[in-house]
Amino acid sequence: MSKVVIIYSSKTGNTKKMAESIYDGVKEIIQNVELKSITDIKVDDLLTADGIIVGSPTYFGLVCSEIKKFFDESVVHFGKLEGKVGGAFASSANIAGGNETTILGLLQMMLVHGMVIQGNISSGHYGPVSVGFPDKNVLNECRAYGKKIGKLVKKLFDK
Repeated sequence: MSKVVIIYSSKTGNTKKMAESIYDGVKEIIQNVELKSITDIKVDDLLTADGIIVGSPTYFGLVCSEIKKFFDESVVHFGKLEGKVGGAFASSANIAGGNETTILGLLQMMLVHGMVIQGNISSGHYGPVSVGFPDKNVLNECRAYGKKIGKLVKKLFDK
């Protein structure tokens, strides 16, 4: 049975709210889903997941330091995450706050690990974003993104 873990960092609650909606979407497809704050997960937990979705607030157009540190520490598992499904999402304070650069940074780290990334032909092409508190449209996009990632994980890992 496949497993997805959703990891997030959130000081204001905005990224957490997005993570919860993504969780709901994944849960529609895959029952084994974990939602973890960056403070409650270890890099070893990545080894048991088939899909890894990471969300970060945007600081200076980049991922927050806790997420970056987590990925830096994940080097101990270099080569062991290859083929796992990856996804990313971000929140920022303003409209040109760097959400896309934050998501691209997250995806870049996942690609270095050899992970498989699912793009999106509508709405957030790289992953969901929110400016401030996620509204109904953002939460719907997050839920749909979770379903999309869940379907890919199921397709690749549930044989």
